[in-house]
Amino acid sequence: MIRASKAVRPTALAATGLLLAAAAATVQPHPAAAATTLQAHPAAAAAATPKRVLFDNTKGETAGNADWIISTSQPDPLAQNANPTTETSWTGALSAWGVALQKAGGYSLKTLPAGNTISYGTGGALDLANFDAFVLPEPNVRLGDAEKTAVMKFVQNGGGLFLISDHTQSDRNNDGWDSPKIINDLLTTNSVDSTDPFGFSVDLLNLTTDNPRAITDTTDQVLNGPFGKVTGSIIRNGTTFTLKPADNPNVKGLLYRTGYSGSTGAAFATSTFGSGRVAVWGDSSPIDDGTGQSGNTLYDGWNDPAGTDAALALNTTAWLTKSTGTGTGGGGTGCPAAQLITNPGFETGSTAGWTETNSDGTSTVNSAAGEPARTGGYDAWLDGNGTTTTDTLSQTVTLPTGCGSYRLSFWLHIDSAASTTTAFDTLTVTANGTTLAGYDNTKAAAGYQQRTFDLAAYAGRSVTLKFTGAEDYTKQTSFVLDDITVDVS
Repeated sequence: MIRASKAVRPTALAATGLLLAAAAATVQPHPAAAATTLQAHPAAAAAATPKRVLFDNTKGETAGNADWIISTSQPDPLAQNANPTTETSWTGALSAWGVALQKAGGYSLKTLPAGNTISYGTGGALDLANFDAFVLPEPNVRLGDAEKTAVMKFVQNGGGLFLISDHTQSDRNNDGWDSPKIINDLLTTNSVDSTDPFGFSVDLLNLTTDNPRAITDTTDQVLNGPFGKVTGSIIRNGTTFTLKPADNPNVKGLLYRTGYSGSTGAAFATSTFGSGRVAVWGDSSPIDDGTGQSGNTLYDGWNDPAGTDAALALNTTAWLTKSTGTGTGGGGTGCPAAQLITNPGFETGSTAGWTETNSDGTSTVNSAAGEPARTGGYDAWLDGNGTTTTDTLSQTVTLPTGCGSYRLSFWLHIDSAASTTTAFDTLTVTANGTTLAGYDNTKAAAGYQQRTFDLAAYAGRSVTLKFTGAEDYTKQTSFVLDDITVDVS
């Protein structure tokens, strides 16, 4: 919608703070359920509260030779042995994983038994809303529509999702669905966001053997977590992932198949969605501890010297539950939860706390009905003139050290009369001058959509967040921002 008159918007408003900078990047955004209001997730509980991890056993995880359970006692593994000391204290090929977490302290483990349905927000004892992380180890039954919605909302609202795939044609129960197809189906046919929400897809490959190596990144919390340093993993009939940072700039490959890097050949990757975190592994062999129920042929990848698979699984669990940085115990970060942005929703009716520049001299803060706020009465309306205009909005915050989560979140509505196929008008989001994402007129959509970014790389430093809207001289594009937050915990 073209602004009828810039004079109808508040003018000459005070500005101090964060800069939204300009660049013509065209990173594809991914819609995140415009009308969805994020709920507070249990992961924000006090440090003394155990991190709750739910392992799935409803999707054929024990079909064929698979035995992807932490214990035959379900839902509570402690009923089998309340004080496990070794992987054989519990029965299942994932028992080493479960026992290691139990011995570390700070974790509460449960299994969703076969015959149950994955749910979110129903109030049930095994509902995902009661957990900090959900492990889906090589599913062999397709998730139902309601289950896919439950998983996506769980992550969007702050949960951690651990997906473990296997090679193509690994259909253990002969129902026509294997784990690569099931994971890809979850990401492409769900009711929350089917536009590549995590920024990766599972390759339909069967790689017989490889020893993927970890990237060099001393700050990554998965590779350098509380359970040890990750240097590599194994593939023994598995697959990899294609990464699409244009769809989700937070996707990151941590381990790569020999000879691969960048967007192809990732054997292990992490990402974010909404307030939550996601990890995906391309083979189930590394999580197999070689023990399990009688009659299964198992492989001890957990202790395979060619990889550091135990550290990878356990560090990832800590990262997904946001308990990284606690030593081996989990159970909180010791970082006080805080929201750092001043005037996040512009409800002062001014740019107090922000720094803005406007090439036409009119403030971005808006209360006009033509571009209504997502919440409250005000938003920040960049561009929208149909003339050559550059608007910027920025604020500088200082991120503390020692937190498990550093998250920038904002809600964006793009309204345009310009082309749906050619980019003319752009919004660029930067952190200390580094581009986090770019949006343009071809991504116009109804309503607000949430965007989130991991700022962990800036921990312990001041970071200037900057939004730059640049409009050309033809048809209008409005970039409307609201509820901009930086949350640490």
